[in-house]
Amino acid sequence: MEIITTPSEMQRWSRAHRSGAGRVGFVPTMGALHEGHLHLMRTAREHASAVAASIFVNPLQFNRRDDFDTYPRPMDDDLALCESVGIDAVYAPTAATMYPEGFETHVEPGSLGDPMEGAMRPGHFRGVTTVVTKLFNAVQPDVALFGQKDYQQLAVIRRMTIDLDMGIEIIGVPTVREPDGLALSSRNRRLTPEDRAAAVAVPVALTAALRAYRAGEASGRTLEQCATEILAAEPRARVEYVQVFDANTLVSIDRVDRPSVIAAAVWFGDVRLIDNMLLD
Repeated sequence: MEIITTPSEMQRWSRAHRSGAGRVGFVPTMGALHEGHLHLMRTAREHASAVAASIFVNPLQFNRRDDFDTYPRPMDDDLALCESVGIDAVYAPTAATMYPEGFETHVEPGSLGDPMEGAMRPGHFRGVTTVVTKLFNAVQPDVALFGQKDYQQLAVIRRMTIDLDMGIEIIGVPTVREPDGLALSSRNRRLTPEDRAAAVAVPVALTAALRAYRAGEASGRTLEQCATEILAAEPRARVEYVQVFDANTLVSIDRVDRPSVIAAAVWFGDVRLIDNMLLD
């Protein structure tokens, strides 16, 4: 496994592997890897002859300095995990490499970045689209994989890739969960034991809304209320939003009569968790 730290070196690696019939797969991460990331990497192998992953904690997408400062960075462990699933190259640039002195160009996400995470975390998706564009330009992949846990992020990146003619296939991979249903997240390791036990209320609430929908409830507001009531019963949970929205436009809807998603953002102590489920 190669560890690459500069965009020019990463580009040379990619060109070498794309020559002939080669196909490069890419899994961008911010490190603190867990089984969800490893599942993305294994899945990438099914779509490419060579697979690269990136490890970079992107300062542009954090709207709170304390969240950026406390984000876990176990680089040695992360590299070992990448090697264990057969990653061919890890792109691990420094912040100075990604954003050198004088850097001022950003990629605007458009309307898909406005609701939910965009409303609660100003500038977040501008940071996401900018860093992903830079990562794509360095890695030059044929296919890139993202987890559906960050559903809005997946939609924003897919739209950006189409709009900017990047020619990269974007694959969304279903959320990987703990046995009790909690979505895997790098932030889970920051939960206290008490908050970790309480956090299962998030998938329980979303699952209750999904069951109500499958039982015939089509009102978006009623489904949101179903989930919100369960979260409200958990004293350690602080709900930021619960929203039912169109799966394609991300616009909040009153009636579920098209492909739709219910998503939530909930605080436990100083840790913010997000999750979603498709209403299918």
